[in-house]
Amino acid sequence: MDTYELFQACKRGDLAKVQHLVEQKEMELNVRDRWDSTPLYYACLCGHEDLVKYMLENGAKCEAHTFDGERCLYGALTDEIRNLLKKYKVISSKTIRRHEYDEFLRKLSDRGFYADIIFYVHGVSLPAHRCILTARSKYFAELFKTRWKDRKEIHITHALVYPWAFKAVLQYLYTAQIECHIDQVEDILRVAKQCKLEQLMEEMEDKLKKVVSFESTKPGVNVTQIVIEPLLNSNTLSMELGVLADHALPQEMCIADGELPFPSERLLTYPDLCLSIQGHHYMVHKAFFCGRSDYFKALLQDHFCESETLTDSQSDPQSDPLCDPQLPVISLHDVDEEVFVQVMYYIYQDTCELNDGNVFDILWTADMYLLPGLKRQCSNVIGNCLSCDNVISVLRTARLFNLPRLEDQCTEHIANNIDKMVKSEDFISLVAEDAQGVKERHETDTIPVIDDVRFHITNFVQTFSEVEDANAKLILIDGLLEELNLEG
Repeated sequence: MDTYELFQACKRGDLAKVQHLVEQKEMELNVRDRWDSTPLYYACLCGHEDLVKYMLENGAKCEAHTFDGERCLYGALTDEIRNLLKKYKVISSKTIRRHEYDEFLRKLSDRGFYADIIFYVHGVSLPAHRCILTARSKYFAELFKTRWKDRKEIHITHALVYPWAFKAVLQYLYTAQIECHIDQVEDILRVAKQCKLEQLMEEMEDKLKKVVSFESTKPGVNVTQIVIEPLLNSNTLSMELGVLADHALPQEMCIADGELPFPSERLLTYPDLCLSIQGHHYMVHKAFFCGRSDYFKALLQDHFCESETLTDSQSDPQSDPLCDPQLPVISLHDVDEEVFVQVMYYIYQDTCELNDGNVFDILWTADMYLLPGLKRQCSNVIGNCLSCDNVISVLRTARLFNLPRLEDQCTEHIANNIDKMVKSEDFISLVAEDAQGVKERHETDTIPVIDDVRFHITNFVQTFSEVEDANAKLILIDGLLEELNLEG
């Protein structure tokens, strides 16, 4: 529903609505409809310059000489919008609203933090992580077990394998994305074929066909950049990396009711850290835990963290032949093991199993481990279960854990049910607390919760009947404030 509203708002030029959806609802600006069009395209097509400027500043993609960029430029209604698009032809990392997980994988690929292998392609060094390449490619997984076993450096000198092409393929394995000049496609396809990456080959060939078709129908358009990226709701990359979480589980937890959650032959994932919880050992990777959580990054930098090894911590160090007995061990306390397993899956694949029974425990742990993305996912689950009975307690939770979107959902729910909420003792108490907080700070602002509820009642009202309904709700709020002898 929010996606439909975003497209409609862009067609109408409703800047306030788009701002609300992006800043309060955290809507992704680069979604596509069934015609493969983005919200920015419709804003350009309909001539809404202020809206186009706002969307560009908040991460809408419109790189020069790409399919999307040229399409927006070609369809722009005015010269002012065309000039605006050209000005923003390059979107910096400070401007673009990248998804946290995608940004983490991009940095891991670019900077090589905690890399355990280096490829030298004609002398150019490209650090990488065996765990990621193993999870994403059977070709690399097999080579790491055979020809490249125990090697820390791999030298590639084949005349037809260029450094930029090999780097692009590595980037694809990390992020499922590639951006390259159209003249480099053939070199990248050659490496992809050698590495048996059929999905990449298919995506690049499909993209080339789309570019040729687009250029043939739009005289003067010249697309020189090819951008490969996964569909918005595609989970192929995260699920393949989630295999690393499967194999990080202690061996004794891999069998339940006589069934294995994955094939009996365990994958060699090259862990470099052991996390111990209640006597169980989780064989994990620093690149993921330290890259995604500042808590674990700080924990590893502490002087005591690596004082114990896997050999020291278990009576049978050979119980898992796939693990290095000299792995450093960190014991974690104050965390439920079932909750930790879900947090671990989130760290590897950006999703986990959230439900009414565990969501508040996982939210608390995500806050402790400094995982804002997981906190937001918990927020989404909690927000789908709002009722007049729990909305005030959820609102307090949202404030406690700094979840603005959930707080906004709560005040919107209150606004939609204000006839019931003005009779709720919990709501009345919250209004009084907020009013006292304003008084103690000697402020003249309106009461926060009342201000937010009024916003949802009055904003986006368009028809006469909606105006009447909004006025009736405002009267109820004024009546409550009068009863409480408050000014709001």
